[in-house]
Amino acid sequence: MPDQPTAQHLWEFDHPYYGAEGYPNECEDWDEFATEIAPHLNADLNHLYRWDWHKPGHHEWDGRETLELFFIMPRKSSCMSYSIPVTEADEPAVRKWLSGMVRHLAALWEPIDLARAVLGQDAPESAG
Repeated sequence: MPDQPTAQHLWEFDHPYYGAEGYPNECEDWDEFATEIAPHLNADLNHLYRWDWHKPGHHEWDGRETLELFFIMPRKSSCMSYSIPVTEADEPAVRKWLSGMVRHLAALWEPIDLARAVLGQDAPESAG
């Protein structure tokens, strides 16, 4: 799927509902998560299914600017989450990390053509 324009900041998007906290974890900042936690998160065992960037003044949020990450741990039949204080300056690094996580999830859905599914197009019939 081609890269989409990044016209919308991550904190401007409001996901419906909310994620299950599961086993909650906290980090000091994005750098701690990116250098000490993320490298040890096996994407096969920790499926990121949701993220929420909370920013004061957006979507009725008045707390600290925070990124929340929600994972399913399929082999443990449970959930976990990370709450990470962030700033606008962290957005490029966060976006890059999220993109890697969604590419991994897309690979789990092969051979479904996700680009066509997202666009609501029927999957092509296989030859044979």
